[in-house]
Amino acid sequence: MGKNLNKVTSAGLIIALGIIYGDIGTSPLYVLNEIISGREISDLLIIGSLSCIIWTLTLQTTFKYVILTLKADNKGEGGIFSLYALVRRRKKWLVIPAMIGGAALLADGIITPPITVTSAIEGLRQIPAFHSITQQTIVTIVIAIISLLFFVQQFGTASIGKLFGPIMTLWFGMIAVLGFTHLVDDIEIFKSLNPYYAVKLLATYPKGFWLLGAVFLCTTGAEALYSDLGHCGKGNIRISWIFVKICLILNYLGQGAWLLAQYKGQVIPAEVMADGFNPFIGIMPQWFKLFGIVIATAAAIIASQALISGSFTLISEAMRLNLWPKMKINYPTEEKGQLYIPGISLLLFVGCVGITLYFQKSANMGAAYGLAITLCMISTSILFANFLVSKRTQPVWIYLYLVVYLLIESSFLIANLEKFMHGGYVTLIVGGGLFAVMYVWFRSRKIKNRYVEFVHLEDYIPMIQELSTDKTIPKYATHLVYMTSANNHKEIEHKIIYSILNKKPKRADIYWFVHVDVIDEPYTCEYSVEHIIPNDIIRVEFRLGFRMEQRINLMFRKVVEDLVTNKEVNITSRYESLEKNNVVGDFQFIVLEKYLSQDNDLPITERVIMKLYFWLKEISLGEERGFGLDPSNVTVEKFPLIVAPVSNLNLKRIDFEGPDDNEEDELG
Repeated sequence: MGKNLNKVTSAGLIIALGIIYGDIGTSPLYVLNEIISGREISDLLIIGSLSCIIWTLTLQTTFKYVILTLKADNKGEGGIFSLYALVRRRKKWLVIPAMIGGAALLADGIITPPITVTSAIEGLRQIPAFHSITQQTIVTIVIAIISLLFFVQQFGTASIGKLFGPIMTLWFGMIAVLGFTHLVDDIEIFKSLNPYYAVKLLATYPKGFWLLGAVFLCTTGAEALYSDLGHCGKGNIRISWIFVKICLILNYLGQGAWLLAQYKGQVIPAEVMADGFNPFIGIMPQWFKLFGIVIATAAAIIASQALISGSFTLISEAMRLNLWPKMKINYPTEEKGQLYIPGISLLLFVGCVGITLYFQKSANMGAAYGLAITLCMISTSILFANFLVSKRTQPVWIYLYLVVYLLIESSFLIANLEKFMHGGYVTLIVGGGLFAVMYVWFRSRKIKNRYVEFVHLEDYIPMIQELSTDKTIPKYATHLVYMTSANNHKEIEHKIIYSILNKKPKRADIYWFVHVDVIDEPYTCEYSVEHIIPNDIIRVEFRLGFRMEQRINLMFRKVVEDLVTNKEVNITSRYESLEKNNVVGDFQFIVLEKYLSQDNDLPITERVIMKLYFWLKEISLGEERGFGLDPSNVTVEKFPLIVAPVSNLNLKRIDFEGPDDNEEDELG
């Protein structure tokens, strides 16, 4: 798979344009607008800002992501959780930056659709026929587009996805031509290619450092380059980025030259900005504006689609890595990687509509945009440095990488903090909430593991065998299947033994213990079988990649079919009347579902975490659906989770004494 993906083809390049560059490709819609808002248009502001943009795209997007981070491919797959899967065995604390990065990406997925679509639709005001359109109407159009976008998610995007590449190719060609035609407006604009002017802006312009918050918006989609590695391959990504970068720079330069030629020495009035002023629309010929806005809207929708699809993939990976509650996943098409998570779709939809209604204008959304994603980029830098360590890279290069990129990204983070009171708090609240869910789910698992008691299976084999042949006990099922978390094949959870022997003795002909091991490779799908007692006790172990759907019901059936074919097991019912007619015995899965016992003495922090965990568990998928089991042959048994038994119970015995003689006399 990796070899095929890394092969550069014209089709691969067009696909890369369609599904990877939507976010970063639509940044010219709002970046310069954010920079010039409330500021006098001068040579230093425009040329210095463009120099910052060009070198941000060079250092951050080109060097960090396209050249360096793409090297960290996990069997052809990329993204922050794929990177975490590569390095998680090095340091336990690396899960924290992974969760921060994942939460930040999701928060970014909530604000990107509103800002890109709103920026495009606001351009209608620069067309005379639509000049009087109200902001409320624009908001309504934006919400309608977002609603339609989320509605079609359930059907998959396999068919319309084929249009993404050609449309984005048209988009990049359009922005390049528009920018190129305005380069002659002010030839001085080429000075911005020199990094000197970026440094000069940051050093001498009043509050120049804080402009980095707006400059950063030009690279917010860089993380998508890495996240979509598995869809396109690093070869196609790297080659197509050359074209994309040239188109972006040409457009930015054209916008800058136009601004200097038309508005040098002026401050664009706030009411004009509020009325839909946008240099991106301004560089379009009047006759072209309607068509240009239509293409811009299509590009904005594609950018939004890419982030929504990316969010589904991100959450599915988090579930496999036990960093997110289990949720229902649908597969609307046969296309690999195409999935739909209704719960996440609803979450994103509510978030996008909420952002649109709250901020109303793209200029207001720009204040909230970018703050969360800086945290994601810092997290990626930390994880990638650990990847370099695992590859035995010379320490000097690792330290150089960390110093350079932590300095750059910390600067962007500090500059973006200026946006906090202007809307940045919204994305931090959203990202913080998503991180809290991940942390609670991860931390609760660690707390639970303190309670899980494993016993040696061999100590209980004789009792299980005796139970299996004890005809005084009604047969529970022909085949009894338990899901076990024991990594060691010689061990089993005590609660499973208790369920078989003590709670209600469960007699069966064959006992199956099924274990799922989620491994760091994305698409591994294999199994092994151990006949502990032939035709009596069998252990099946599935080794599944973190991107594989855990359809245990179907997988287990395939395993049984293979065993029957190889004559390793006899699944015929052992009831005499059924056995002589070769009737297959029934299979019954037992799922052990935990609840938090009152008999716990936990510290306040852990108590809160466990209560939140069980609340999340109530609103997420049950264990049986999470493993893809058929509910018709699943029995759910509840048992108490006691992680910290109460040890100091102030209870003392007193001896009962009857009434004394004096009391009897008085009563008499």
